[in-house]
Parts: sequence; structure tokens; C-alpha cells
Amino acid sequence: MNEQASFTLRGRNPDVLTCIANLSNDEVFTPPEFANRMLDTLAEAWAASNGGASIWGDSKVRFLDPFTKSGVFLREITMRLIAGLADEIPDLQSRVDHILTRQVFGIGITTLTSLLARRSLYCSKHADGEHSVASTFDNDSGNVWFERTEHSWQDAKCKFCGAPRALFDRGPELENHAYAFIHTNDIKARMGELFGAEMQFDVIIGNPPYQMTGGAGGTSDSSIYHLFVEQAFNLEPRFVSMVVPSRWMAGGRGMDHFRAEMLSSAKLAEIVDFPVSKDVFPGVEVKGGICYFLWEKGHTGRTNVTTIRGDEVIGPVARDLGEFDVFVRDSRAVDILHKVQAKAESSITEILTGDTPFGIATNFDGYRDNAIAGDIALHLVKSGKRLVGYMPRTDIRKNTHLIDSWKVLTPKAGSDGGQKIPDVVLGKTMVIAPGSVCTQTFIAFWVSSEAEAKSLQSYYCTKFFRFLVSLRKITQDSLRGTYTWAPQQVWDRTWTDPLLYEKYGLTQSEIDYVEEVIKPMAVGHE
Repeated sequence: MNEQASFTLRGRNPDVLTCIANLSNDEVFTPPEFANRMLDTLAEAWAASNGGASIWGDSKVRFLDPFTKSGVFLREITMRLIAGLADEIPDLQSRVDHILTRQVFGIGITTLTSLLARRSLYCSKHADGEHSVASTFDNDSGNVWFERTEHSWQDAKCKFCGAPRALFDRGPELENHAYAFIHTNDIKARMGELFGAEMQFDVIIGNPPYQMTGGAGGTSDSSIYHLFVEQAFNLEPRFVSMVVPSRWMAGGRGMDHFRAEMLSSAKLAEIVDFPVSKDVFPGVEVKGGICYFLWEKGHTGRTNVTTIRGDEVIGPVARDLGEFDVFVRDSRAVDILHKVQAKAESSITEILTGDTPFGIATNFDGYRDNAIAGDIALHLVKSGKRLVGYMPRTDIRKNTHLIDSWKVLTPKAGSDGGQKIPDVVLGKTMVIAPGSVCTQTFIAFWVSSEAEAKSLQSYYCTKFFRFLVSLRKITQDSLRGTYTWAPQQVWDRTWTDPLLYEKYGLTQSEIDYVEEVIKPMAVGHE
């Protein structure tokens, strides 16, 4: 065995893959220890479904990382296989060649990452080079493929990933981020083109790109990680394991179909959820946190769910993922939600507007500082301050029937979806009188009187109300659907947490849990 191949067996301190900087918040390098956590989960599931056999001792298993960046998954898989196949293939060089040519495959996402992945896996950016630990490749790339892929433009956007043509129709000197794995209608045929034969992978694992800047067609970012997950399923492997943003569980633009499929498939064997993304990726904030999952083709039934926040580990708890239309991240909340839903009360969303309540954008500046005849009050935020301007009543075209109602305004944006515990969840409310409207900064509850508005406001400020909202709130925005599980009350009293805990029959441990995770909020209006 040559010296280069033996290098792959030696510990490195520090490991170079713990030292490199991330490309961006969307293309994040996976820490080696986290990749190994995922591989441990995979190995346990493989053993459970294969009579206790080790996946690392099987010379026929094929692995694919279809969006490799640092090459950490490929490297760690290879190191495990080198140890696991020692008895079957005693000669080290023969073992390494077998693993690297027949078992481990990757697709680079950019020129740079493909070179980095080859360096991690082959100890050389040239798979057939003199320093490569593999001795039988006859091409430079080995089994880590990368070639520039082009977007398929349709109506100014890519029909596969939604990338806006104005941003990503670039010359060859710039990366265009047209990821090969999702830019095809026939992924099985595409794998044959890339690796030269009809390929059937047993395990697909990795950390896909998360977003496409401007992919929604405007200035916002559009999630694309679900496209990689769906494409992996199309290859029909035995296992899929990926680390992705947790926001698919309850939110995300265009995620409704994906979420429904994930929660109803009964093939998710494991979910490990990290509400604070920095617990996975130090120095990187991903709104809503990070999770990894293990999808198993032959799995049916419940999913083992583990929640990890710092040193606190909850689970694994066997969960029925199809119970709700969104995923309740903390298993301790499910029994409380059951108690609330058992009363079959109307949702508070029946008296809550949608986004942009009166058709007035956040950046609207066509208001007056002083009212004239026929004007109504406009509540807005400018430079971080809540202000009141004035505008003609006749300019309002949306929800005109609510202009003369008492309203409780709540900011559309709140906290960052459980990144910190305890969490305030929602922003401060404001009771506004009839003859008033607001910009898109707010959404609005409506009632019949000032007394009812103050009663509703007291309910909003309880920990119990904000806890129910938090179960559907996974990012900063608190849109109408986020409030679905909060029931309406009678608006003839000041609501407090003790009243609500008693009404819904919470146990002391459930009360302690709500009190622990939700910050207090003072009742008042501005």
C-alpha cells in the first residue's frame, strides 16, 4: 500500500475540513462530526433492516452525494468502508480502489467544490494523478463529477430551479449555479450519462444548497433544497439522508406539497431537529433551524423524532407525522394541542385579516402628517418607529368593511422561530379605533367594541396564546395561517394564563413547559 493511501487512515489534528470557511449561508460546509452523526444514524437503520449486518462491511453498497462541497461525506464513508471491508479485501490498495471506483460517487456543485471534494476523497484534485490514493482511474475526475450545466429558461426563469434569467444567465467565466442533479426530467438516465452505466444507488446522502437568490422572481430568495430531496426519491434508493433547513416543517414558500408528501409518506424513519442552526453550523444562522432526516424505502409507521438544543436532548420519541398538516417540532406540545382541539372551538383566524390588510404596502409614503376632511388614520412603521399618518378613505379598496371596526394590530414579523428559549414569539399589539387602517407591516384582528379589543389583546399577550402560535411559527413572519391553532374566546374579560390553563386542563408539567419556553409580555396598547 502506498504512502498516500495510508494517509487516509491517519487522524489529522486539526482536520482541515473543520477549518475552511463556508461559501455562503446557502452553501454551507458540513462539519465532519455532524456528517458522522448522520452516518451513525444510517448505520443503525441499515443494521436494523439487515439482520444486524454492518453497512460498512458490504462491498456492494453504492453511495451518492449528489451535491458534494467539501467532500466530507464521501471521505467519511470511505474511511468507514476501508475499516469494514478489511476481512473481505485484505490488500489495502485493492480495497481502496474497489471502494473509490465502485462504491463512492459524488456530483460537485461548482468547479471549486468539485476540486475540494476530490482533494478530500482522493488526496489529490486529480483522481488519476501521482498523488491520488486511487490507482485505477483513467480520468481526472474519478467518481466526483462536475461539468457546467445550463439553466433551461422559460418565461425569464429556469423551469427546473426557478432561477431568474436576469441574474444567472452568465458567461462561462462565472458560476451559474445550475445544479446538475435537479436540472433534468429523467434523473436515472442522467446518472447513467454522468457515471457511464446504469446506476442504482443504495444510499443518497449529503447537504444540498438551500436557496436560489431571487428565485421567486423578485428580490426574495426561493428555497430549492426540497427539489434535491424529491429528485433523490426519484432514484429509488434504499435510504436517503439529508441535512436541510427545518422550515419545511411548518412554512416556506412553495413547500405545501413537499411538506404533505414528507409527513404522509410513512417512510421517514428518523428526524433529528436542531431549532438553533448554530448548534450544527457554528457562525451560520439559518432561520427556523436545521434538521436531518433518514428516509427508508421499506419503512412504515411512526418516525423517531429527536430535538436537540445545546446540551438538551429530547427523544427519540415515536411520532405519527401525518397527524397534523404541519409538523409539531417538540413532542411535549402535542398533548397540549390535543386538549385545545378537543373543545372544537372556532379558530381566531376567522377574525384575523391576511397579509396586507388594507392593500397598503409597507413602503407606502402617500400619506399626510395632518388630517383633512374625509381622511382616516393610517398606522405605519418608518425607520423602526410606529407612526400615524392620514389618507383619504376613498383610497382604500381592500377590506373597506373593517375601516370602522375596532382592531388589534399585530406586527407581521416577530421573533425568529424559536432560535432562543424562552421566546416572545410575537410582536407588541396595538388597539386602534374605528376610522383607521394600517400598512402591510401589520395584520389585524377585528371586534365590535373597545372592551372586546382590550379583552382580545389580553388573550394575545398570554403565554398560552403565543405558545399555540409558536407551534406553527418556524421563521420570523407570523402570517394568518400561523394563528390557526389558537381558538377564539369570549371577549368579556381580561384573559390570563391561569384562566386558560384551567379551561384547557393543563397538568402542572405542561404548565411548567409553557412557562419555560415563552417569555412574558406586558398587556398594554400604544
